[in-house]
Amino acid sequence: MSARIDSVRVYRPFWWCMRLMAPTYFGATQRPARIYMVAVHLLVTLMFPVHLLVNLALQPTSAELFQNLSISMTCAACSLKHVAQIYQLHDMLEIEQLLIELDGYVEAEAEQHRYYQDHLQRQARRFTRCLYASFGVIYALFLLNVLILIVSADRELLYPAYFPFDWRGNGYLYALALGYQSVGILLEGFQGISNDSYGPLTLCFLGGHVHLWALRMRKLGHEGTALAAKNHQQLWAYIEQHKVLMRLHYLTRHSISVVQLVQLGSSGASLCLIVSYVLFYVRDIITVLYYMIFLAVICVQLFPSCYFASVVAEEISSLPYAIFSSKWYEASSEHRRDLLIFTQLTLGGRSRVIKAGGLIELNLNAFYATLKTAYSLFALVLQVKDI
Repeated sequence: MSARIDSVRVYRPFWWCMRLMAPTYFGATQRPARIYMVAVHLLVTLMFPVHLLVNLALQPTSAELFQNLSISMTCAACSLKHVAQIYQLHDMLEIEQLLIELDGYVEAEAEQHRYYQDHLQRQARRFTRCLYASFGVIYALFLLNVLILIVSADRELLYPAYFPFDWRGNGYLYALALGYQSVGILLEGFQGISNDSYGPLTLCFLGGHVHLWALRMRKLGHEGTALAAKNHQQLWAYIEQHKVLMRLHYLTRHSISVVQLVQLGSSGASLCLIVSYVLFYVRDIITVLYYMIFLAVICVQLFPSCYFASVVAEEISSLPYAIFSSKWYEASSEHRRDLLIFTQLTLGGRSRVIKAGGLIELNLNAFYATLKTAYSLFALVLQVKDI
């Protein structure tokens, strides 16, 4: 039995996270829901990165400086990406409807279903499992660290930060500060899951549906002479499907642009800070393990978007060949004329590149450039430390 074509099912965790963080955008208009949303975005999205960054002005030690920067930059980037996604929710809802429409175009044919099940669906599941597993492991270690701090005689925070009260001298205030950081990190995690899952998944399905459309287009006219009279009508149906694909491409490019710009900008610096902090200042194995997994999570955040964007660019560039592979040479003159015009239009797809913030082309080169940037910053840290 053929696999059910359902591209939006894997988005459920993303929508759960968005409903948790922004319930009023999904019909929750009650006063408690509005108060909750304002409180969450004021205390977590805004104030959590701020209370970490303010500590930098209090002349921390070198170890505290690197520890603070590694988490404050990550949290600030997470908050910025979350705000950008909230502003793009209307585009994301339209993208979901376009994916449902494209799922309906997939024909009941073995090759297309096999590609969807064995390639497209498997890639999406592999990515989401890797992402959720990395978050699960890092938050398991995070909770272990919280338990260690609770039972410890020394009053220490999860991360060096500023609070407008003396949390060291009062047990209740210490519990309040530690609880705020614990809840803040947990909610930042839900923001992180929504930030880091949407872009790669959408690019994955965009590239997959472009490939599926190309499979259908290649077979046009090869079904036999009995269907020759319907080929021109089928061509126009494929042109309409192509319009849906290009609309999906535009919305995807528009909705992930700012998120990916922040991702690229913060990842290089975060990688450098984490490696520097672990090499120079961390001595206990739990903290080393925590930050090594943290390092892997940052790579998991960055690599899939760059990879799937490269796949999309390759699939878009191959569309003219898919059109040429149809049996146009035995079609009518009207059919060949329309096909020629359509082919000329798809040649413009080579310039439809996905850019982060409209500045940086999103592909594997961007991933490698980010790693090179992280290494350059780390070399600079080594030189400064030697001085």
